[in-house]
Amino acid sequence: MKPKDRIMYIEYKGEGLIGPARIGLVHFSKSGKSIHYDGKTFETLSGRGYKANYFDVETGEHYWISGCRKDGMDALYNSNVSIDEDIREEYWCQIRSQPENKDISQFRAKGKY
Repeated sequence: MKPKDRIMYIEYKGEGLIGPARIGLVHFSKSGKSIHYDGKTFETLSGRGYKANYFDVETGEHYWISGCRKDGMDALYNSNVSIDEDIREEYWCQIRSQPENKDISQFRAKGKY
């Protein structure tokens, strides 16, 4: 069973390979096919996206949304990331195991490519 809420990496891909990125708490729909975050609803591209895996159902804009990694390499390419205030401490302490960084709200993520 998938969790209903999860801290995830969300990067806007509408204007290219690198876009604004956030770490935030998303809510999964009951079926698990939709993700809700910041007033937006996202559905999967089912493998049809280029460097994107979800789209905003209202605007059609593409996003990369994934679970957060312990090593912080969530981005496909190096990008600046903001962390939502309500989950910042949990992100640094529980996911990254770096409680000394719990006051950091922005960082530069290393990409996989």
